[in-house]
Amino acid sequence: MMSQDTKKPAVKTTGHSWDGIEELSNPLPMWWVWGFYITCAFAFVYWLLYPAWPIGHMYTKGVPGLNTLTYTATSVDGKETQKTTHWNMRSKFMVEMNEHKAAQKQWFDKVASMPFAEVSKDADLMQFVNSAGKTLFSDNCAPCHQAGGQGKIKFSPNLTDDHWQYGGTYEDIHTTLVGGRRGAMPSFKAVLSGEEIVQAANYVLSLSGEPHDAGAAKAGDALFHGKAGCYACHGPDAKGMTAIGSANLTDKIWLWADVQGAKTPEAKLDEVKYVLINGANNGVMPAWGARLKPEQIKLLTVYVHDSLGGGK
Repeated sequence: MMSQDTKKPAVKTTGHSWDGIEELSNPLPMWWVWGFYITCAFAFVYWLLYPAWPIGHMYTKGVPGLNTLTYTATSVDGKETQKTTHWNMRSKFMVEMNEHKAAQKQWFDKVASMPFAEVSKDADLMQFVNSAGKTLFSDNCAPCHQAGGQGKIKFSPNLTDDHWQYGGTYEDIHTTLVGGRRGAMPSFKAVLSGEEIVQAANYVLSLSGEPHDAGAAKAGDALFHGKAGCYACHGPDAKGMTAIGSANLTDKIWLWADVQGAKTPEAKLDEVKYVLINGANNGVMPAWGARLKPEQIKLLTVYVHDSLGGGK
């Protein structure tokens, strides 16, 4: 039988060789080459039509009229103006935001036109209140009052309980949001001696059924209604006054002294003593009347009153 030598085509090389290993020079697949050319052509056309290349402090803006967007810009003083610009992600975002605002406006207008109690009775409207109110609260109130409105001891009040130092009606909450609040309790270290501070602290603890020294509390009662003058702000019954935002000392709700978090009677006493000695002058809530629109404040009022569970 005769054999026929089959010659394989020579493999192209670059001519480079390392340790006997040659570098091949195989051509790229044609589909890949054409794909590359098409990609380059597409990129070139895109650069012409749309904003692409930076040039100094500017950039190429593409073909005029092909990629323009119109959106509403709001200045610091609240004035709205229509702006037309070339297509970019910022302008696209602004257009989408305007569309959402337009869809929400009818609901905000409805909230603004109705009494608080009527808004609360409208199930469909309350769905919007809960949705928009959660966003407003999260953006503006949560940094102090926490995401769920539970507040933080020694920093901000709990909005989910039924204790409201300035009142918890719709009108009270609305007034607080519009004008803010600035609470203050003076220091008594220059008025009372160390022993008297202990006596007054024991009396305050006795008002809410916390562990205390009965003898010291009796002397503290006299100080509360006499020399210290605590009754002038907290009332003769120590239940506070919403007109000036003084705390109710007869419940178990504490803001400036972490009595409930203290583990021992001594620690509880120290918490109250600290407030008596140093006062509480950081109870500042900013005014939102100049930061939020009236309809946003009204919606936020209903949200805090009805949805957070603390309105009363």
